[in-house]
Amino acid sequence: MFEGLASVRVLEGCTPDALPLESLLQQAEPTVLRGLARDWSLVRAGLESPQAAMAQLRAHYNGRPVHYSWGEPATAGRPFYNEGFTALNCEVRRGGLDQVLDELASYLDEPHPPTYYVASLPVDSCLPGLRAGNDLDFAAHGVDAPPAIWIGNRVTASCHYDAPNNIACCTVGRRRFTVFPPDQIGNLYPGPLEPTPGGQAVSVVDFTAPDFERYPRFRQALETARTVVLEPGDAIFIPSMWWHHVQGLDPFTVLVNYWWASMPAWIPTPMHALYHALWAIRDRPEREKLAWREVFDYYVFGPADRAGAHLPEQACDMLGPFDETMARRMRALLIGKLNR
Repeated sequence: MFEGLASVRVLEGCTPDALPLESLLQQAEPTVLRGLARDWSLVRAGLESPQAAMAQLRAHYNGRPVHYSWGEPATAGRPFYNEGFTALNCEVRRGGLDQVLDELASYLDEPHPPTYYVASLPVDSCLPGLRAGNDLDFAAHGVDAPPAIWIGNRVTASCHYDAPNNIACCTVGRRRFTVFPPDQIGNLYPGPLEPTPGGQAVSVVDFTAPDFERYPRFRQALETARTVVLEPGDAIFIPSMWWHHVQGLDPFTVLVNYWWASMPAWIPTPMHALYHALWAIRDRPEREKLAWREVFDYYVFGPADRAGAHLPEQACDMLGPFDETMARRMRALLIGKLNR
């Protein structure tokens, strides 16, 4: 399936001290940052052996329990759904990271192991000290983006999008990333909003054996796809809302990523608005939906200053720029309306 796809753009010579964040955000294009994390101690340990990388993780682990996905060998490393899309095919377990690492080590030579996936574990809360030799230091660039770590075997994160921007560092083992622009959502056949394998809706297409009869528009998505295999030490920038399919290619894999939003923390995720719109707008008569589309285009999707441009500044209120005070007022207004 991956043969013949376009390649992701590559930047050479990037270092954590010279991270081109502004340029990446302005261009808003998926970009491989070749060798960005090559000097990390965890990368060097992983190149020595999976056991050496596991030893370094154990050395920093503080004993706090972690949640992880576990699946029978039949899940084939793909946390997903049951046949009817009503439940997940993996179970969420809670235990020690050292125990998970021991079990992963016991299956390194097994061709069809159970699935193990520690997903989005905050580094600072469970692996204090690891950042000392394994960090991009976003704070030095004025960005609040604490790292998360992803640990498992040959796990596939089904194609999904995230609202924040993302830099993902391939630390141990190789990973294949396949990305699609946001306008391909209809061609990727998203699954349920709840439940989801990882907190976000995922494409239900099996990328290893796509069923084009059932999902014919996926062919159109592939025409826009870009793909790359990251080696240990490589990183990839994924702009906000780009779909990405991530496939672990080795028996032990570790990834460290950094999410950061383009808006202040007091601006909520647009997912809240999506849920509300599904409830309030989607099932209305078509003529009403078309009218509401015009309203949203006027107030939301058009120029930010259009709705208040003809009003005195003091009369704009929520039609003007939001600040933290206005955000609190809007939150209180919405809570009051929803509780009526």
